Amino acid sequence: MSAQDFLVELGTEELPPKTLVSLADAFFAGIEKGLAGAGLTYSAKQVYAAPRRLAVLITALATQQPDRSVNLDGPPRQAAFDADGNPTQAALGFAKKCGVDLSEIDQSGPKLRYSQTILGKPTTSLLPTIVEDSLNDLPIAKRMRWGARKEEFVRPTQWLVMLFGDQVVDCTILAQSAGRHSRGHRFHHPQDVRISSPAGYLSDLRAAHVLADFNERRQIISKRVDELAAQQEGTAIVPPSLLDEVAGLVEWPVPLVCSFEERFLEVPQEALITTMQDNQKYFCLLDGAGKLLPRFITVANIESKDPAQIIAGNEKVVRPRLTDAEFFFKQDKKQKLETFNDRLKNVVFQAQLGSVFDKAERVSKLAAYIAPRIGGDAQRAARAGLLSKCDLSSEMVGEFPEMQGIAGYYYAKADGEPEDVALALNEQYMPRGAGA
Repeated sequence: MSAQDFLVELGTEELPPKTLVSLADAFFAGIEKGLAGAGLTYSAKQVYAAPRRLAVLITALATQQPDRSVNLDGPPRQAAFDADGNPTQAALGFAKKCGVDLSEIDQSGPKLRYSQTILGKPTTSLLPTIVEDSLNDLPIAKRMRWGARKEEFVRPTQWLVMLFGDQVVDCTILAQSAGRHSRGHRFHHPQDVRISSPAGYLSDLRAAHVLADFNERRQIISKRVDELAAQQEGTAIVPPSLLDEVAGLVEWPVPLVCSFEERFLEVPQEALITTMQDNQKYFCLLDGAGKLLPRFITVANIESKDPAQIIAGNEKVVRPRLTDAEFFFKQDKKQKLETFNDRLKNVVFQAQLGSVFDKAERVSKLAAYIAPRIGGDAQRAARAGLLSKCDLSSEMVGEFPEMQGIAGYYYAKADGEPEDVALALNEQYMPRGAGA
């Protein structure tokens, strides 16, 4: 049976980066389900996902469904004919159901049987429904409408490419008529991009400054970030989730090194790292001793003729974020850590168990009881228990919840508390997650 490559690309406005890969995988899963249901075979597949597009390439997809035989069993022979051999209503009804004359029904077996060969349909006639059903079944928490249209999707659609071999699959899905023209990079190549063939999809878009392959973008970002970090005599912090998110934000990744004022290094580095990673999607740099460097890496979505402008823009944006962290840190340090317990007296832990401060007192007493029995210092254990929840009412933890325990450690150190007491405030939350 002959086969052709099939390509479908749905162009949209910028898709949510955190769900980009899952949407693309679900898109293919729906298409695969539709192809299997139609009895269409293929040899390979590739899924592509970029901020403004979801695409699936199916290699060597059969051009037509195989013919199939359908056997329908009817009533038993003794119920189909009376004693004189005349057909009963059961036999006539079965023939009517099959849409044929009774003479075309096989009467040789114990039951009446009708066998029919159903000719396979051309693949091009099946693809529109398969693609549309797959898009409708995507796991989208909230769909949106745009303009005066009734169609709904995670983001407004902009174009649709559907090619089977060299031919366009004629259809309209999500308000877009299928064609062979995609779109390039929003700034480098805003013009339409003619897709020469399904196999030429990646190269055609690459020429228009779009890397449609998510994994390729991810690898480029990871490699370049490591190279730039080494040039700065540091090591980049590259959480897989952040790397995935950044790869979902750019079509043409260009990592750049930026910097911030060294005065911010007086702030606990965990707070700086949190705000740069979570809010700005930056990759932070550490020196050989694990201390934060006053530099970070941003990933631009454009190959600028003047990258210094992009660097300056990111440095300007991050400064208020770091200033906020600095402000919270300085405000908290104006008072002793223990005084934060006064605020906790008004924070209910559980109706029958009192306030969070009451909980801290119970922890303190239990720690003092257990410590000497395992070779510990009862007085220090009690002190750690009493301070254990203080930072929950601090400005720092109020802004950065991830800093609970960590902030307590730094504030305890600043107050001159023993090292093991300060460590206990942080280590009480360990492990902080699976695999931590």
